[in-house]
Amino acid sequence: MSNPFFEPSDLPYELPPFARIRNDHFLPAFTRGMADQLAEVAAIGACAGPPTFENTVEALERSGAVLGRVRRVFFNKVASDTDEEIQALEVEITPRLAAHDDQLLLDSALFGRLDALHEQREQLGLDGEQLRLLERHHTLRVRAGARLAPEQQRRLCELNAHIASLCTEFDQNLRVATADAALVLDRAEELAGLPADQIAAAAENARALGQPGKFVLSLKNFSCQTELAALEDPALRERLLAASLGRGIDSNGPIAVTLAGLRAERAALLGYPSHAAWEVADRTAGTTDAVEELLGRLVAPAVANAEREGAALAEAAGVAEIRAADWQYYSEQVRKERYDLDAAALRPYLELETVLHDGVFHAAGLVYGITFTRRPDLVSYHPDAHVYEVHDADGSPLGLYIGDFHARESKRGGAWMNSLVVQSHLLGQRPVVVNNLDVAKPAAGEPVLLTWSEVNTLFHEFGHALHGLFSDVRYPLLSGTQVPRDFVEFPSQVNEVWADWPEVLAHYARHHLTGEPMPAELPARLREAENFGAGFRMVEHQAAAVLDWAWHTLSADGDVPGEDEVEAFEAAALERYGLAMAAIPPRYRTGYFAHIFNHDYAAGYYGYRWAEVLDADTVRWFRENGRSIRESGEIFRRELLGKGGSVDPLAAFRAVVGRDAEIGPLLARHGLTD
Repeated sequence: MSNPFFEPSDLPYELPPFARIRNDHFLPAFTRGMADQLAEVAAIGACAGPPTFENTVEALERSGAVLGRVRRVFFNKVASDTDEEIQALEVEITPRLAAHDDQLLLDSALFGRLDALHEQREQLGLDGEQLRLLERHHTLRVRAGARLAPEQQRRLCELNAHIASLCTEFDQNLRVATADAALVLDRAEELAGLPADQIAAAAENARALGQPGKFVLSLKNFSCQTELAALEDPALRERLLAASLGRGIDSNGPIAVTLAGLRAERAALLGYPSHAAWEVADRTAGTTDAVEELLGRLVAPAVANAEREGAALAEAAGVAEIRAADWQYYSEQVRKERYDLDAAALRPYLELETVLHDGVFHAAGLVYGITFTRRPDLVSYHPDAHVYEVHDADGSPLGLYIGDFHARESKRGGAWMNSLVVQSHLLGQRPVVVNNLDVAKPAAGEPVLLTWSEVNTLFHEFGHALHGLFSDVRYPLLSGTQVPRDFVEFPSQVNEVWADWPEVLAHYARHHLTGEPMPAELPARLREAENFGAGFRMVEHQAAAVLDWAWHTLSADGDVPGEDEVEAFEAAALERYGLAMAAIPPRYRTGYFAHIFNHDYAAGYYGYRWAEVLDADTVRWFRENGRSIRESGEIFRRELLGKGGSVDPLAAFRAVVGRDAEIGPLLARHGLTD
């Protein structure tokens, strides 16, 4: 059989033919895909006629079909269903891809044609999307070093290859460190306080990991593990948090130091004082000063709120000062006492399949008119990953959605969205998108009961999926979620509002055994209780953002810490920003901060808060604009979600809300004062 990546898939929506794809298909497809694209780009650069939008920019958009297909499937597999063979190939292929991308971005003949078009862009008669595409291609190459001297470009390519290899090493180290840090327990009694289904899931996890008869708590990829809220044994809580906070520091700490130094050197080569300055210049924030202003503005009210919460917890615990390992546990005790709300009591009303179908999909129907139909005839990349066909309000086909919600040894931690096929009218492609969560898988036949936090995460990631599904652009480079990093979280955070929207919540929050709706008073108490904990959530997020910012505002002139100074560097950064609270660790520490040391959030974790300013203001607009939810959804889809990167993102926001964003709704959401 021929390599399945060499030709477009003949499955609906060009869904990759996973039933035919084997590991040994990847390397030949990468090799051919890179060679094909280099030849296509060389032909564009050597074109005898003068550059035009069609023979240069559109031709570039059509290039790299084979490479695009294999790249998207391979890195989805790396994240969602890896194995030793795939990990070895990742180590081999990542620096080759970095070199290939540099060849494309630094190709002098191609850049000459793009530069000439860019100079006369106002005289070319381009429409708005074409102009945006030309400007993006030109900007990407200038930022990548197309104007540098040859010897500078050679050093830049060396740096890019080294950075790519280290990011892969960081990710693979993190998988090992996270697995090694899992807590293995001998008796169910040690897990006292956890609901019965979570204890059963720990037993199932142990069985899957080859330790039948035991109980394993595998770590999620953030600091304060969810079990801390329920475990009654304070010593076990301390062990669990210590395992979480300590993972990766030995193996990944030195890599983080090296990456920070390499990124600082690259930024200097490109004419910027730091990696953060280089990154932010191409984002909606625009300058490091703007980011610093936002971070600084939120610290004081968040810390003050957290200190009030901490005092209440210490009083509840009967101690002078609350420990980090006990914060979540006593938060639950205070919520029960103050708000008569037991988080564990919510879970029987939050069964995964019901939340997905009657909550997430139902909300999408209410707001946007779309429908979802399970397609068991379409094979995905893993048995746990289920395929749904998506239809628009008029019944026309829209794309495919794949939901992959369970944790497993072959899958990295966290939650995310991927695109397997990007929407493009030029290429005649409709979108195929994937959502991943890491919810523990119970024994066969048992229900999957979610925490409220996991419900919000599912709605959040589905917001990214909608951004991809609703894309309505001509060109692949501008499709879906390909927007500035500090804007991409905005649509996903907006989608969280539907989780507790009364009409939606009433539709899915039903007891998984009896079908009884969640008691009417619980949603109101839930919203009240959410405000208690806002200080903690803001501080842990802010602390992670400033760690990212501290690593990536380093300059290349010698201020990068030593490999054995990572923890001291973290402590100094938190102290400098006023976030050194022993009882609230950063949501991510350096050793497992995959967002910034493996993925493309470097100098961008602030983007969650930056985007939340837009999100909170948009949620207010949904609530107060006087239109129906369906009418408002159509505006949000048409003016923003469907535009992808084809327009200025802040102009898209203004087209929806009618003005620039205001920070007031964000502060009000978290119970903060300005």
